[in-house]
Amino acid sequence: MSTDPDTILIEAEEAMTKAVEYLTGELSGIRAGRASPAMVEYIKVECYGSETDLKSIAAISIPEPAQILIKPFDPSLANTIRQAIELANLGVNPQVEDKQVRLSLPMLTTDRRKQLVAQAKKVGEEQKIVFRNARRDANKHADSLAKQDGTHYSEDEIKTLHTEIQDLLKKYEGQVDTMLSKKATEITTI
Repeated sequence: MSTDPDTILIEAEEAMTKAVEYLTGELSGIRAGRASPAMVEYIKVECYGSETDLKSIAAISIPEPAQILIKPFDPSLANTIRQAIELANLGVNPQVEDKQVRLSLPMLTTDRRKQLVAQAKKVGEEQKIVFRNARRDANKHADSLAKQDGTHYSEDEIKTLHTEIQDLLKKYEGQVDTMLSKKATEITTI
């Protein structure tokens, strides 16, 4: 398989972009000071024999800043949804009332805020590992350009490619750091 520097860069950037998208979803699910539908919409619920995202089987609303109201499209799923939320370990006690599930979010303690910031940082670090793996793979492909048949790439071209791959890594790591500091501020602001 013959490849070229542009393809190597594009593939590395695609992997890093996917990691940032994943991180965005994960961070939106981490509670800040206010209730948000994102906290629960991706909770997996056992429904009709398969695991389904909560947002696909219920309407999620925020009637008050510290409350989430979940109205299942099929009212018989209310208890199943309650169990899935308990298993998700969000630190809330779901109440089933009138075929819907209400979550009253307690005020965040200082310790709980610290735990949430640590959780966000952990997810961020996991994505940085994904970036580094993408860099490693891209660098391997770059090194293999010197040995491939057909088009010849000079040492300078390969060295430039390595530099571009490293710049890509720094760019995406910077994005993650910005996202994490914004989330930490969101979590710690009372």
